[in-house]
Amino acid sequence: MSNYKTVFLTLGILQIILGIFMLIPVIVQFIYNEIDSSFLGASIVTIIFGSLFFLSNLDHDKKLNLQQAFLLTALSWLSIAIFGSLPFVFSSIEFSFTNAFFESMSGITTTGSTIISNLESMPKSILLWRAILQWLGGIGIIVMAITLMPIMNVGGMQLFKISNNDSSEKILPKSKEIALRLIYIYSGLTTLCAISYKVLGMSVFDSLTHSMTTIATGGFSNYNESIGFFNSYSIEISAMFFIILGSLPFIAYIKFLSGNKKIFFSDIQIKTFFKIIFVSIVVLSIYLIIDNSNQVNVLSVIFNVISILTGTGYVNAQFDSWGGFPLILFLGLMFIGGCAGSTTCGIKIFRIQILYSFISNQLKKIIYPKGIFVLKYNKNPVDNKFIASIISFIYMYLVIFFIISALLSLTGLDFITSISGAATSISNVGPGLGSIIGPNGNFSSLPDISKWILSLGMILGRLELFAILVLFLPSFWKN
Repeated sequence: MSNYKTVFLTLGILQIILGIFMLIPVIVQFIYNEIDSSFLGASIVTIIFGSLFFLSNLDHDKKLNLQQAFLLTALSWLSIAIFGSLPFVFSSIEFSFTNAFFESMSGITTTGSTIISNLESMPKSILLWRAILQWLGGIGIIVMAITLMPIMNVGGMQLFKISNNDSSEKILPKSKEIALRLIYIYSGLTTLCAISYKVLGMSVFDSLTHSMTTIATGGFSNYNESIGFFNSYSIEISAMFFIILGSLPFIAYIKFLSGNKKIFFSDIQIKTFFKIIFVSIVVLSIYLIIDNSNQVNVLSVIFNVISILTGTGYVNAQFDSWGGFPLILFLGLMFIGGCAGSTTCGIKIFRIQILYSFISNQLKKIIYPKGIFVLKYNKNPVDNKFIASIISFIYMYLVIFFIISALLSLTGLDFITSISGAATSISNVGPGLGSIIGPNGNFSSLPDISKWILSLGMILGRLELFAILVLFLPSFWKN
């Protein structure tokens, strides 16, 4: 295992960082008189394991090759989900390990599905920890999407290489510089969001936790009614604004700060993102106007379209009562997702764009057999290797969705719960559809086996499928 010392060293560092973050809820326990040993004990266990990994793998050259990058990606998210579940297990709420792991995996993957049926009765420290998990998951996926995924050639992410001279042996040095910039931007947006929420009427605690889950587009809330609990148009508008900021490619922020002031208006992915939002809002509004039985205000339509498309999962209305068409539309938006290099999930807009261009070119070749049509993205040519990578990703995405749906149905779940549960897990959205896991429901009543299946779907969707699937190939483990 000497070849994997860098992997275990990095895992140790991540666990130590996670253990330190576990001490933050301890402060909240003192403030709200909720003192127990859950977070302190979990922190000590996590830091000890992290220190053992770190200290036992110091004597190496600290290089990371492509094989190790895949292994590190999978193990880091899995280990954080496992150790992140310890505060739930040690708490006085008596979470089972299945429920604790599900809640932790939902948090770190920024999915937002929950097994907690009465959030208002939860200790403040538990609510804060859920928010911290999503916040850490948000910055984690941004760093991974911008630094590791392009080099790992996962699902067409190689299109977003910062430099064409990147090599797998130079991942770590370049990642440090980029990661620091991303953390500054991410923390700055979170701070601005928290200030906005506080000014608009939230308490200090609510503004802190909701700002973390807003920028992470995770959707964990402190209340069963989610953002709808506050019954405030100004808070909902603020939430939409910061959800969109978290859904834009974070590399665009770096380019903007580096002098490219037109990046947000010139990037084709960003423009398409706003077009999808606009078209979805118009179509859904027209439907609800024609269907007089649904008296829904426009803000609810705008809010839920943005929340579902970005995978945030906040709700301010019971949209499952709007009729059949909105549910189909929301299911489609779950699959599309947001921009690559952001905290959002789903197939991602750039893949939809390239697939559309590819199909368009194939139709043109039928009409003009001797014509030469070059597929371009953002004015740059896209070769067949990228196209094959994207098509295979979308294919596997749909295949895994149907497999998860089938497995969930075998555990006894009804059709709507199985289909929407599979979609919400692999797309990392949060709420599903139907009376059980709908916008005002939760996942607590699901069988344990269903929760493990959904947890698998969460990590598969969060890590772009192939970062996990490649580990099951025998050829991957050969030197």
